[in-house]
Amino acid sequence: MPETPSASRPLSFSVDGTLTEIAFTDTPSCPEATVTVFDANTASRFSGGAARALRLAAGERAKQWESVSAILEECARSGMGRDGTLAGVGGGVVCDLTAFAASLYMRGCRLVLVPTTLLAMVDASLGGKTGIDFLGTKNLVGTFYPAHRILIAPSALEGLPDREYRSGLAEVIKTAIIGDPDLLQTLETRRDQVLAREPGIVREMIRRSLAVKGRIVSEDPRERGIRALLNLGHTFGHALESATGFDGWTHGEAVAWGMGRALRAGVRFGMTPPAFAERVRRLLSDYGYRLEAGVTYPQLAPSFGLDKKRAAGRTRLVIPCGAGDVRLREASPEDLAAALAER
Repeated sequence: MPETPSASRPLSFSVDGTLTEIAFTDTPSCPEATVTVFDANTASRFSGGAARALRLAAGERAKQWESVSAILEECARSGMGRDGTLAGVGGGVVCDLTAFAASLYMRGCRLVLVPTTLLAMVDASLGGKTGIDFLGTKNLVGTFYPAHRILIAPSALEGLPDREYRSGLAEVIKTAIIGDPDLLQTLETRRDQVLAREPGIVREMIRRSLAVKGRIVSEDPRERGIRALLNLGHTFGHALESATGFDGWTHGEAVAWGMGRALRAGVRFGMTPPAFAERVRRLLSDYGYRLEAGVTYPQLAPSFGLDKKRAAGRTRLVIPCGAGDVRLREASPEDLAAALAER
């Protein structure tokens, strides 16, 4: 059984040789930053006090090389040296873009991330994965560059639209399935408090999710082994995002749908007990996620071919076999097509 993270104990993880310190704070800001990156949403709420601020467009469509170039230009114009600090204040897109730029500027500068969405707090900010979408494929180009510090202000979630909050909850559910059965049960039994954003339970969800991910990425920072398990739901989810042009589905919604497809594949392989598959599908449905998308294998096949977990020409799926038990399994085109067949 995973150790319950203490509410008072600071979190820190050594990821790929970098010590990432995680601190909870009252204000989503990084006063010591030389350059701070925002998007259109976070700039209007949190940019006050930033020494030098850069505002990017909001949303997945900003996750392009042009945004990275704009960050690098701003760092250069500010005269920032390698000992300067580049900070990103925003959701997963801002965190990924800022971290990618930090890995490139003078071959690596100090990086602080201040996630302002639940998805970014529990997933995108920790672990060092950076990247941009390229040639229509999600996160095709990127680097590994862990943040030196992550500042988490749960108060930032108070103004988060409900749909974006639920997008982050999908990653919490994913993480609970992978490595925290107690958190999975909490999500089932305390749904009303979770959806009401009760401060105590939100803080607990964030800490427990980070504890699971931190243990995994510390052991496997470059995704050569168990880190691939964190992609539960993502092989199908990323393919859906790419096939729909990143329109109509949030990342978390696509991942939730992808977990439903992974459960179907697991039952087909004889790896996932039908009762557990039904338990998780019911949980996803109770949180309002769509489990049907009306897409077929030919529509998603090009994205499967570019999946980063693919090995020896075969797509590898992350299969949930039980609470705290997920495994990798190669899947044939026939397996993928069967998993995508709507009920």
